Amino acid sequence: MAVLDTQEQEQVDAFKAWWKDNGKWLLIALAVAASGFAATQGWQQYKNKKMDEASTLYAELDKQLASNDPKRINDAAQAVTDKFGSTAYAPRAALQAAQVNIQNKDVVRAKSQLEWVIKHADETGLQNVARLKLASLLLDEKNYADALKLLDEKHAESFVGLYADLKGDVLNAQGKADEARLSYQLAFNKTDAKSNYRKLIQMKLDALGGAK
Repeated sequence: MAVLDTQEQEQVDAFKAWWKDNGKWLLIALAVAASGFAATQGWQQYKNKKMDEASTLYAELDKQLASNDPKRINDAAQAVTDKFGSTAYAPRAALQAAQVNIQNKDVVRAKSQLEWVIKHADETGLQNVARLKLASLLLDEKNYADALKLLDEKHAESFVGLYADLKGDVLNAQGKADEARLSYQLAFNKTDAKSNYRKLIQMKLDALGGAK
């Protein structure tokens, strides 16, 4: 196994910490926004009262996100999922609230919201996002078996790199260096060559002695 010097290890740890808090959510935001655009185009065909009310509640959630008040954000998200759980607004509301709760260390509530998305969302892209974030929380809890179970669920091709990278983290945490290396290599191959995220994966590979 390759050994990093102190400065290199500090750089790896700093980058990993930044990416955990920010990077993956940037990708997730893009995925949600992309699917949201398609859904919004479809919703424009409907003028019924239910959709108007759902849209109004979701707009209220957007407003509350700017307040940085977890209670108000959770209340607004809960209103959307309780009253309009069958609409495409609901899983988006739950994901938004889950992100806030993760940032505020309310892991129990975040896990519940992510599980709700996995169970109720009609869009596989949103389910893919929720599984990824829930698996990350389970990894933090050292619940490796359940994390791997989520990461082995069928997911879209566009998520292969993210899933493989996180699976590598789980396997590495279990001390399964060879399996982790294979998973990181898949993640590396499936990630855009110009992405800073790919550099992080390369660091992980290097720390395990590189590809074999």
